[in-house]
Amino acid sequence: MVRKRWIRPVAMMAGLALLATACGDDGDGSADDGTADAETEDGETEDGETGDDGAAAADCDEVQSTSLQLKWVAQAQFAGFFAADDLGFYADECLDVEILEGGPDVGPAQVVAGGGADFGIDWVAATLGQRAAGEDFITISQIYQRSGLMQVAWADSGIGSFEDLEGTTVGAWGFGNEYELLAALQQAGLDPDTDVELVDQPFDMSLLLNREIDSAQAITYNEYAQLLETEDPETGELYQPEDFVVLDMNDAGVAMLHDSVFASQAFVEDNEDLTVRFLRASFRGWMHCRDNPEECVEITFNRGSILGQGHQRWMMNEVNALIWPSPEGIGHLDPAAFEQTAELAATYVDVIDEQPGDEAFTNDYVEQAWDGLEGDPFGEDWEREDVEVTPGGE
Repeated sequence: MVRKRWIRPVAMMAGLALLATACGDDGDGSADDGTADAETEDGETEDGETGDDGAAAADCDEVQSTSLQLKWVAQAQFAGFFAADDLGFYADECLDVEILEGGPDVGPAQVVAGGGADFGIDWVAATLGQRAAGEDFITISQIYQRSGLMQVAWADSGIGSFEDLEGTTVGAWGFGNEYELLAALQQAGLDPDTDVELVDQPFDMSLLLNREIDSAQAITYNEYAQLLETEDPETGELYQPEDFVVLDMNDAGVAMLHDSVFASQAFVEDNEDLTVRFLRASFRGWMHCRDNPEECVEITFNRGSILGQGHQRWMMNEVNALIWPSPEGIGHLDPAAFEQTAELAATYVDVIDEQPGDEAFTNDYVEQAWDGLEGDPFGEDWEREDVEVTPGGE
């Protein structure tokens, strides 16, 4: 375990934090037979009602209200939830879902623990830390199947591995987003307290672009795109991938599970049907964004995103790459991946003291949500698109 030592650059601007991610009965979708109305290509359900008509389309006896706390601000990182809301998938399940934006001062765990939301989106290690601290949190669905975290350096830096970070300034976000980096450093034989200089990095790439640090944390769907959307002042052209070197957490064997849905165990046990219907509608949203990415970019942009449509288009493509294919089905949490996340959290970072038991997560609600879920929940044929990088992400 390590004690984290940070150096905070004077030039850091808090406003830049809004530019990136963190980088959470009958089980039916109708009041009658347990299956949500199937939607046709023009948005009309088989019984003639449109999903946009809201709960009326599901012929609800009762519309239940619930809420979801996001990990960050409105961006394509959460497009599936926005789509489920805007396209009436939640309404089809007789739900009225309030989607709460996050931000640099919003912790999903604190919001859920305080009763401000029923469900939350967070990284699994953070949820485990809160559970170890006494919260009865349980991970009920794993949306992202892969980690999108990386450490990025300039190609001319001489850095080509985590071992090469010795003696360098290493940007890290903190707030639990640094866990994989700390694990990667220690696995490479480095002590984060003495062998590197950890710098408190804003949620953007300004310090790296200004060469104030040697490497920076980035997410495939956000900060990495910010680099490629930036103009090289020497050439007047956008930076290219060959201008940088990427250290991938998956390749290093320290990948942890990212965006998952968590809730209080007491809440989901008391609201099993609502939980199942919430997940089913959310899965529909993510499947829709896989098959209709441009529409989901527009839906996200209309949510008030401060990032341009070009950036959101890149993000939607890369987020889909973290979700699809889903080998066991959308939302399924791989026990081996959970065990790896927990082991890394217990071994390399001061998050939990020991491996949690099986009670820390469940696929029960996911499997129930698959009942009545139409379409392809696996996405085996999905392929990443060739998205054009736009200056400034516009």
